[in-house]
Amino acid sequence: MRHRIAGRILGRDAGHRKALFRNLVRELYLHGRITTTEAKARAIRSEAEKLITKAKHGLADGGARVHAQRQLVAFLNDKTVAKKVFDEIAPRFAERNGGYTRIIKIGKRQGDAADMAIIELVEGEAAVS
Repeated sequence: MRHRIAGRILGRDAGHRKALFRNLVRELYLHGRITTTEAKARAIRSEAEKLITKAKHGLADGGARVHAQRQLVAFLNDKTVAKKVFDEIAPRFAERNGGYTRIIKIGKRQGDAADMAIIELVEGEAAVS
């Protein structure tokens, strides 16, 4: 039974799962959209949105900016992506209270029939490189 167990395991141990989530979220921020399995997209959605919210709170409160930047760098392991989240992505969602990503189902993968999906940042896709 899975009573009171949060999160998705995805058949990986904790370290592998943590690295997978970090890499997927980092690529989502870099490219604006990524194609992955539906289960992975659903798993990283909350992490990606929480980091954008942290960046927004860091921008709103000048004193908390350094702390929020350090938290983003600690999760993403990449200062340039953390800077992009602060300078480009968080201001774009300044007026939005959550729901920064969308998941679009695209069918089954040919090799193993896994359900595939695109996860993308919702606003201003043209502005994302």
